[in-house]
Amino acid sequence: MTSVPLIDPFARPISYLRVSVTDRCDFRCVYCMSENMTFLPKKELLTLEELDRMCSTFIRMGVEKLRITGGEPLVRREIMTFFRSMSRHLESGALQELTLTTNGSQLSRFAGDLYAAGVRRINVSLDTLDDAKFSRVTRWGKLSKVLDGIDAAQKAGLRVKINTVALKGFNEDELFSLTEWCASSDLDLTFIEVMPMGDLGGEDRVGQYWSLKDLRGQLAEQYTLKELDHRTGGPARYVELKETGQQLGFITPLTHNFCESCNRVRLTCTGELFMCLGQEDNADLRGPLRASESDTLLEDAIRAAIARKPKGHDFDYSRQTADGQVSRHMSHTGG
Repeated sequence: MTSVPLIDPFARPISYLRVSVTDRCDFRCVYCMSENMTFLPKKELLTLEELDRMCSTFIRMGVEKLRITGGEPLVRREIMTFFRSMSRHLESGALQELTLTTNGSQLSRFAGDLYAAGVRRINVSLDTLDDAKFSRVTRWGKLSKVLDGIDAAQKAGLRVKINTVALKGFNEDELFSLTEWCASSDLDLTFIEVMPMGDLGGEDRVGQYWSLKDLRGQLAEQYTLKELDHRTGGPARYVELKETGQQLGFITPLTHNFCESCNRVRLTCTGELFMCLGQEDNADLRGPLRASESDTLLEDAIRAAIARKPKGHDFDYSRQTADGQVSRHMSHTGG
């Protein structure tokens, strides 16, 4: 059974669902969560069976790309059961891509299983190649474990993209070393502007903000940048560095928002659907999911939510305040 595809009020087809499967993480990255997080009670989380039913409903309604996020998705108990279950939609052709964003800490353990479940591309969040700085930004993480995980992922056949949050005064001096490391290691690389999300216990959002326009300008002093039309279904815009031949992505929610082509919505681990990362409006899908064994109520709730998808977000640092800031942590929505 297939349903009428999801189209938002601005005629954008919704074909990309990002699903947070847990709010828990084995890191405490300074721009993502506070060090002393209070995590959700287990009963509030969607079970793996409920996540399957929820994602399968979205796929039936036209979602073709599914990205699993967290927290750290691979710390969720028995999560590979869910990945294996979702692989049936890849086999049927209903789902074009099953992927995940991870901090890399568990990849040595799960890379082979992910490949076996049909995952072919993954994103690894990594902001520095300096041991001491890595410990500082992640608070609890070990760089060597992540690098081993990336190596294991590549050996398993996974294409790895590094996601680096551009942080003023933190990794500015690693711009070229990160770029060169990715080129020599056959890793894709995307830079992301820091987003104004969550109370981080005194962390200064405006102070952290490093415009990617400035970052690109610095790259252009050393490399020849060629604009590319390449798209992967997400918000990144790509350039090629002529000297290395590598592709670099830029996700710029602040200097150049990408809302006009937004094809995605985000589901939290408690069943809230956020139609926009930068807005507070959300829809409860857990209620209708649990209210009936039929998916009719759930489908109706999804359609009603998509009908409220806004044209864009309001992130703005230009006045030296984090205007448009949303109160929830990035780990809550899944990035």
